[in-house]
Amino acid sequence: MLEGAQAGLSWSTILHRRAGYRRAFAGFDPDMVARYTTADVDRLVADPGVVRHRGKIESAVQNARAVLAMRELHGSLDAYLWGLVPGAPLRGGRRATGEIPAETPESRALSKELKRQGFRFLGATTCYAFMQAVGMVNDHVAECFRYELGGA
Repeated sequence: MLEGAQAGLSWSTILHRRAGYRRAFAGFDPDMVARYTTADVDRLVADPGVVRHRGKIESAVQNARAVLAMRELHGSLDAYLWGLVPGAPLRGGRRATGEIPAETPESRALSKELKRQGFRFLGATTCYAFMQAVGMVNDHVAECFRYELGGA
């Protein structure tokens, strides 16, 4: 949800509103958010605790519904996502931070597939940032102590 909200904005803008998002979106509970109505969206568009972009708010609700659908199809969104990588994080093996791409073929494929599954507001760059954040991709530079640990 926060990755989608960040699109086109700075991360500091989103991080300053993280508590507002947690409150406004029921602790990021997809079961709760999936039940949001047009009235809930209208309420959130007026909420200064979140980015008041109707499209981003509507996509958060739609994405929660898509998460529930993925759970039905694959057991969990987590199981589906980790099925896309070979059982371990993809390792970039970069030598400098300037070599880290904004998107990859894998993130483009993920974006396309998630959109096909009903998700909105997540392009290849957003998907790559998500993949990095959850540890599906290890983009620490090879000299970084975190690179060998494999964690995000």
